[in-house]
Amino acid sequence: MAVELQHFTKRSENYSQWYNDLVIKADLAEQSAVRGCMVIKPYGYAIWEKMQAQLDKMFKETGHQNAYFPLLIPKSFLSREAEHVEGFAKECAVVTHHRLMNDPDGKGVVVDPEARLEEELIIRPTSETIIWNTYKNWITSYRDLPILVNQWANVMRWEMRTRMFLRTAEFLWQEGHTAHATKEEAQEEAIKMLGVYKTFAEKYMAVPVVTGVKSANERFAGALETYTIEAMMQDGKALQSGTSHFLGQNFAKAFDVKFVNKQNELEYVWATSWGVSTRLMGALIMTHSDDNGLVLPPALAPIQVVIVPIYKNDEQLAAVTEKVTPVIEALRAKGISVKYDDADNRRPGFKFADYELKGVPVRLAIGARDIQNGTVEVMRRDTLEKSVEQLDGIVERISALLDDIQENIFQKALKHREEMTAKVDTYEDFKAQIEKGGFILAHWDGTPETEERIKEETKATIRCIPLDAPDEEGVDMLTGKPSHRRVIFARNY
Repeated sequence: MAVELQHFTKRSENYSQWYNDLVIKADLAEQSAVRGCMVIKPYGYAIWEKMQAQLDKMFKETGHQNAYFPLLIPKSFLSREAEHVEGFAKECAVVTHHRLMNDPDGKGVVVDPEARLEEELIIRPTSETIIWNTYKNWITSYRDLPILVNQWANVMRWEMRTRMFLRTAEFLWQEGHTAHATKEEAQEEAIKMLGVYKTFAEKYMAVPVVTGVKSANERFAGALETYTIEAMMQDGKALQSGTSHFLGQNFAKAFDVKFVNKQNELEYVWATSWGVSTRLMGALIMTHSDDNGLVLPPALAPIQVVIVPIYKNDEQLAAVTEKVTPVIEALRAKGISVKYDDADNRRPGFKFADYELKGVPVRLAIGARDIQNGTVEVMRRDTLEKSVEQLDGIVERISALLDDIQENIFQKALKHREEMTAKVDTYEDFKAQIEKGGFILAHWDGTPETEERIKEETKATIRCIPLDAPDEEGVDMLTGKPSHRRVIFARNY
């Protein structure tokens, strides 16, 4: 490998450090001058843009429209929904003044004490309050419903312990906020959007996920139900990768959002909210990547195919370029993103290592001898296997290969999850199993007290009650109380 990889930590040595190294060395992001905030670099942002584009398409196909709401929320808005403010109070950044002034002592600028705001403003940790205050002006009748709105935005939650993409003080996300005339319609929306997230995770990210409902302890502040997609990382820890909330009428009551129904009666609106964030970047990295760098699913790779010419002089380069130009055009005509790297400032070996590090799914290398033989060297990033292929028909083979890589890395992740999922019936077995990592299917008596005790003693939480969990009579492994189905426990990010 190239020189810059010599200090690349192996997963087996220190998984956490491997992740941090990879984010930086693959040029995805870096720490910023603002504590807890990151700079997403162009290559990392290009992956996020592909995620964004696909999700946006899926949202619009399900009838949603994009809008934008203010970054700043009056403090009084958060006070209106008691559970909501309690859930976010410790994470809020507060704007108290609106002006700076020159320091009279000549030491730069200071806050102007005369510029204190009458009411402090909160940098949004999430937007339910500002949006439901707005919906009050939009909704009077059942004819105004449903409202199906999504917002692409940044939010801020004042995190003390941060890790790039997984947990940062500021992060990017989308947040859907919908309003409905009936409870059933809102519940259907929350489940539908969970299905959109599952499809996106599995079909595009190649990340297998479990869909389920959160326990009361893990529920979104202000929701009646929180649905989740839970993924397993290579180290066996769970990562909550997206959530969809059935909010009932809580926010409608907090902001007095009523409508006249078909029976000409006044009632409160029913609500949902749902979101995924740049945390998906962390899921992508930790599910597929290896000790050589990123492994990207072709569906989300900014560069799906890179072609590196091998040449000694301008004449050879011209010959290679002439030969591969029709291939490049044909691949692009199929919607495949291609980079032809003929730059003369880096040697081929360096280029190979760099594209391997950045997870480019397919690499082609072609030189003067290949032109004579009508061949090209093909390497697939997921398995690092190389083959010599005929140039004739290479476009169709690459197209098929990209599909194969997408499916292969999904199946590999699925197999890993299956191998690291275990059923346990006793607390002793549970404590032994949780040290090995992975998902544990165990009976739970349904009480927050039992859940909290297990968390305190083992650092494992209930990730979800799977939506497809079969009815199965049993007893709680800790209390011996009756249980009707197994839930998923895991340690998590």
